[in-house]
Amino acid sequence: MAKRKYLFYTRSLAGGGGAERVWALLASHFASQGDEVVLVVDGAGDDATPLDPAVRLEILKPGNRANIARLARLLRHFKPDVALSALSGNATKLALAKVVSGSRVPLVVSFHGFQEYRTGKLSAAAYYGMPILTKLCSRIVCVSETLKTVMIDRWGAEAGKTVRIYNPVPLPPTEVDAGSLAARPPAVVAVGRLSREKGFGDLIEAFARVATHHATLTIAGEGPERGALEALIREHDLGWKVNLVGYTDPAPLYAEARLCVIPSRTEAFGMVAVEALGAGLPVVATACAGPREILQGDTFGKIVPIGDTRSMAHAIDAALADPGDPAPRIARAKLFSSEAGFAAWQALLDEIVREGRGD
Repeated sequence: MAKRKYLFYTRSLAGGGGAERVWALLASHFASQGDEVVLVVDGAGDDATPLDPAVRLEILKPGNRANIARLARLLRHFKPDVALSALSGNATKLALAKVVSGSRVPLVVSFHGFQEYRTGKLSAAAYYGMPILTKLCSRIVCVSETLKTVMIDRWGAEAGKTVRIYNPVPLPPTEVDAGSLAARPPAVVAVGRLSREKGFGDLIEAFARVATHHATLTIAGEGPERGALEALIREHDLGWKVNLVGYTDPAPLYAEARLCVIPSRTEAFGMVAVEALGAGLPVVATACAGPREILQGDTFGKIVPIGDTRSMAHAIDAALADPGDPAPRIARAKLFSSEAGFAAWQALLDEIVREGRGD
């Protein structure tokens, strides 16, 4: 297969956001195959997601107009076979850059959430301007079936161009069986950005109701809600059993925990759900679209109503008492592995390139 040129664009490599991690994974994957890959970001940071050395990283300067102009220059000079954006504000800027540059490059824009239109004018433009954006794009990728339906029915994405590709999730090998899992201390782990939509305040409120003796909760992540969450921990006198550990690799936490909880108020996919299943853990999650799809309702976990701290506490106690057999959960996670995701993206890009050639 002839090697290609891809331009990936997203917000940042810092902070551990799901969409940004996916773009780093995809850019690294295609670069490792020998394709020429440029990854463009609005910012990096000290805790940036690692990249394959073959990826050429371009960091834009602050200022949306300057960013659009620089993106337009990259499209003209790099001449990618396909240009791809993750997150709605970046989709707007990349689409404008295509118009400014006069480029005919196929665009793929990836949407990762139901509420992104609330996060700024450029993000809102992607949703409310969908009838225009969809004409400028070759494909619109959504990370769950529910999000795909919403983008078509509510926002006007062109059905023939809109596809669902689950996020690729790296799954390290794990060795755990029902006996060793049940023998672990009653440790609960939760992972995500410390922001309101992730629902960690609800989880702390629920944990104040948990009856399991010696149960502990570790929350991994950073974000604007840290101060409020610390205050909530003090209010419930939970400092001895709830720990905010900041942004860190969650794999060691999964390897020590007996349970993972996802308390989100909105979640279009839920990489944490896949990671936890891949580690063999039972998962208690709120009834958000992504976790419901991944867990197939209560088949591979326990779904509780969003914001219902009493139900969440009961589900936590039940899962800690009987964490069950890890094997079916590990098998389920493989359907969302990085290998499965890479194959889906490869097939999509092959299709787009063939269309461009008129095959």
